[in-house]
Amino acid sequence: MELLTCYKPAPFVAPLPREEVPRRYTFLRWQVMLSIFWGYAAFYIVRKNFSLAKPYLIKELGFTTGDVGLIATALSVAYGVSKFVMGNVSDRSNPRAFMATGLILSGLVNLCFGRIPSLQVLTLLWFVNGWVQGMGWAPCARTLTHWFSDRERGTKFAVWNVAHNVGGGLVGPIGNLALWLCGGWLCLFYVPGVLSIVMGLLLLVFLRDTPQSVGLPSIEEYKDDFPDTGVADREREMTAREILFGFVLKNRVLWILALANVFVYVVRYGVLDWAPTYLTAVKGSSGNMSRWQFFLYEYAGIPGTLLAGWLSDRFFRGRRGPVGVLFMAAVTAGVLVYWLNPPGRPWVDSAMLFLIGFLIYGPVMLIGVAAVDLVPKKAAGTAAGFTGFFGYVGGATIAELGIGKTVQHFGWDAGFWLVLAACALATALLALTWHAHERRPHAP
Repeated sequence: MELLTCYKPAPFVAPLPREEVPRRYTFLRWQVMLSIFWGYAAFYIVRKNFSLAKPYLIKELGFTTGDVGLIATALSVAYGVSKFVMGNVSDRSNPRAFMATGLILSGLVNLCFGRIPSLQVLTLLWFVNGWVQGMGWAPCARTLTHWFSDRERGTKFAVWNVAHNVGGGLVGPIGNLALWLCGGWLCLFYVPGVLSIVMGLLLLVFLRDTPQSVGLPSIEEYKDDFPDTGVADREREMTAREILFGFVLKNRVLWILALANVFVYVVRYGVLDWAPTYLTAVKGSSGNMSRWQFFLYEYAGIPGTLLAGWLSDRFFRGRRGPVGVLFMAAVTAGVLVYWLNPPGRPWVDSAMLFLIGFLIYGPVMLIGVAAVDLVPKKAAGTAAGFTGFFGYVGGATIAELGIGKTVQHFGWDAGFWLVLAACALATALLALTWHAHERRPHAP
């Protein structure tokens, strides 16, 4: 398959006349941004739909919170490993075929989910879904680093990163619509599955590889922005070994970011993925209300993510650590209030979910941007996959299986203590990256 082979540059494309470059660059930058935005949003509707199905799996199939945590953990582990492995493959692949294939396969897995209501079968299917989901983030990182320059990257990554929230937030309304149209909890998988396949086909039509593949100059030339990334030739494709051992595994700051990502993801998914279950079981919310609160959490992240990216570019000269620390400190306060708020005051729960959602996606996004900042653009997918590997294999596993088992044996209070410990550790580790990626003179 094309996407599983080493990257082969497109056949030579004659450079466009100089007078056509600005217009064409502007048009295609919009096209690729919209493509990866809606493409990545579609990945979320065939992943986060499982959170809405958890109460049905417990009620109708007799699963425990530990059982549904196990199924979700299968995705997290597979996704984390795949994000790293496929991240390296994506650095040497055409993002159009690579991303579209992952999205179509994820849709097909969703269409198969639930046909055999066995814990083992559902766990295996969700593991497969996690693996093909790993084909989403890295090609987006590769596309962004080729089409947007270093000094605008925080803001542009933030704009794209809102796709997390749009896709995740749409899961709630799509779930309600699917249940209303079709009836039965399996529609929570079937409707998103069809939508993701359609979006995968659209990616094949609209997504583009590099600017040079369509006759445009590199983004560094176009924007006159030449950051020092440790390579003399920014356009040279590198081997997997060169990327891993030359730019990723020996980078101390990348390791700190990866460890911080573990605890950021514990908070992100510990609050989000268990919100429908926690709110219905402890706070007395209806299923419909909890799905809209789930939606609120995701969409609050849109302005928060944009603010985080803008602050890091505008006030901290490309340093992502300070903004991450400030946001995580405020997240800790929000988690405390969300936990301690007694039943009967749903407006407080909704307000805290809005606050946590507003804040948590800033650090999620900034860790990925910081990782990409530290390496050449030809290694962007691997660096992003490296931090993502830790976030999902470590953080999301703790959030799903760890919290599920903790709540099953010790109650919800113990689960919240786990989330608060993660808040503190994430804040401390991000503080160690406070001065990382100081803006340096450009060296063409």
